[in-house]
Amino acid sequence: MRVYLDNAMSAPILKEVRETMLPCLQEVSGNPSAFHDWGDAARETIEQAREQVAMLIGADTEEIILTGSGTEANNSAVKGLALARWSKGKHIVVSAIEHFSVLQSARSLEKMGFELSLVPVDSHGIVDPDEVRRAVRKDTVLVSIMHANTEVGTIEPMAEIARITREHGIPLHTDAVATAGTIPVDVKALGVDALSLSANQFYGPHGVGALWVRKGVRIMPLLDGGTQEGGRRAGTENVAGIAGMGKAAQLAREAMQDRMAHLLPIRDRLLTGLPAAIGHVEVSGHPVQRLPGNASFLVEFIEGESMLMMLNMKGVAVSSGSSCMSRALKASHVLLAMGVPHEKAQGSLLLTAGIDNRLQEADYVVEVLPPIVDRLRQMSPLYAKFEKAK
Repeated sequence: MRVYLDNAMSAPILKEVRETMLPCLQEVSGNPSAFHDWGDAARETIEQAREQVAMLIGADTEEIILTGSGTEANNSAVKGLALARWSKGKHIVVSAIEHFSVLQSARSLEKMGFELSLVPVDSHGIVDPDEVRRAVRKDTVLVSIMHANTEVGTIEPMAEIARITREHGIPLHTDAVATAGTIPVDVKALGVDALSLSANQFYGPHGVGALWVRKGVRIMPLLDGGTQEGGRRAGTENVAGIAGMGKAAQLAREAMQDRMAHLLPIRDRLLTGLPAAIGHVEVSGHPVQRLPGNASFLVEFIEGESMLMMLNMKGVAVSSGSSCMSRALKASHVLLAMGVPHEKAQGSLLLTAGIDNRLQEADYVVEVLPPIVDRLRQMSPLYAKFEKAK
């Protein structure tokens, strides 16, 4: 059996999305900025997709900035919103478990004279809104807290955090790459001022994303050149990718409740089955307030990479830690921020189900993983030390 449980790393492109993209590669050949019929056709394709993305998150169409990825959207938000308020202050606040595209953007701003405050999280990866309140200052010009963490699945209390930032008149950005197209996301209900998303997280193509910025909120463009995206993001648009993202957004909005209902039993089978079948395994992330397809674990005494390789030999694809750290062989900054000891964080295991997965596949993983863990523990000096101390 071949089981793909790495959808957070890369979800497959839906057939309907591919079919939407194909004419853009074969027929819609004009530059969207050109003043002729070919350019008009490309521009109309882009604007239709922009509307579809806006409808997915409850936004106005003109508030959507199309980008080359979720990473670009996060960079544009953090740097662009902070730099647009340079004269008002140079202090930014982000959580300790943000994606590296947010954390490293914030670190880049530090090199430009900004001060950075990292908000801690609890053992489940939850940001306490009161911690945000304590972190903000008179010179704070941006707060960025992710909507949900892909690695442990925890969903953050964004509406509560937004109430605090509104009280202080501070723009709030949220990285919603893990949630947009997966669970209901409404920018008005969240109360945020900017939101990032990525097409490949809801069965769209790679290399295309979007940044929503609330009307009236100033942002400095990071890319200079042309006047695309209302002057907010220069560069000739990826028409086929944008069309695919639009179609994927439409399908996600129409099928979201059915998808969530499909994912939850698979996730819960893994969350309950693996700890029951293997000793010294615990669920990481919030037990309830988590993404519907996310099952993340800490497996003691062994390293996650070893489990990945042996599961791959059994036809099972999973992850260990975040996708950006999968080849770095380092402990996850997310788990360390949650207070997980370094040696335990090395044994992280992330299984993310998608709409193509079935319950039988979860059962297969529960069947094949215990002997793998047992074999690895027999080779582990940490486990030998633990057994000796009993």
